[in-house]
Amino acid sequence: MENRSTPTTTFRVGQLEVEIYPDRKAMGLAAARAVARDMRTRLGYQRHVSMVFASAPSQEEFLAALAVQPDLDWRRVIAFHMDEYVGLPNDAPQGFGRFLRQRVFDRVQPGVVHYLDGDAPDLDEESARYGALLRRYPPDITCAGVGESGHLAFNDPPFADFEDQALVKIVRLAEQSRHQQVREECFQSLKDVPELAITLTIPALFFAPYFSCVVPFRSKAEAVREMLTGPVTTGCPASILRRHPNAILYLDRESAALISGPRS
Repeated sequence: MENRSTPTTTFRVGQLEVEIYPDRKAMGLAAARAVARDMRTRLGYQRHVSMVFASAPSQEEFLAALAVQPDLDWRRVIAFHMDEYVGLPNDAPQGFGRFLRQRVFDRVQPGVVHYLDGDAPDLDEESARYGALLRRYPPDITCAGVGESGHLAFNDPPFADFEDQALVKIVRLAEQSRHQQVREECFQSLKDVPELAITLTIPALFFAPYFSCVVPFRSKAEAVREMLTGPVTTGCPASILRRHPNAILYLDRESAALISGPRS
């Protein structure tokens, strides 16, 4: 019988490890087990582990599997999320903080969860507040996804900045990103999708010494191909992961559909 937790294909592109799995469940479980191993290792010699989490339907299987991994002292975890819509009430069903609270934080009870407030009266002040927290508790692990445009968090092409001096900033969402929210049934129509978001920048995400990137769905296949075979450029922000010294990209068969084979 096929071992569904074993990748069907593995290869490296630049410094980026790539693993392809039969389906979303196997992919999510493999990523969760690897992240849990890194958490246990760090908790063996650190007082706490600081982690950044993505919020999206693509992360469902990973988060579900991570929440049930054994022997994790979540009381010593400091959790952040990587982006939030501007102008949505904090209890809105589409809110990213709410998504993570329901999928994982309420289940595992991290010691501290720092939420982004996209409804804050002063967004510059909120960006500075969250940036100060990230400097105080620098991320050890980033758990990310990739958008259909190749974006990381809400760093959309071509406005993403690999050398951004800010850790957190306000951005205007690209149309492709807004359409993706409708296709994934997060919003009923484009007019309902906020035009602005508050996001961690690429340097803030990239700082973590361990980077796990979970990318399912056939709709992401073009972004994955560009990420792995095109130039490293802000035209596909996720391509920068090829330069991270300790990153793993987890794909399912659908998201890997346009990858013809290992690349150097």
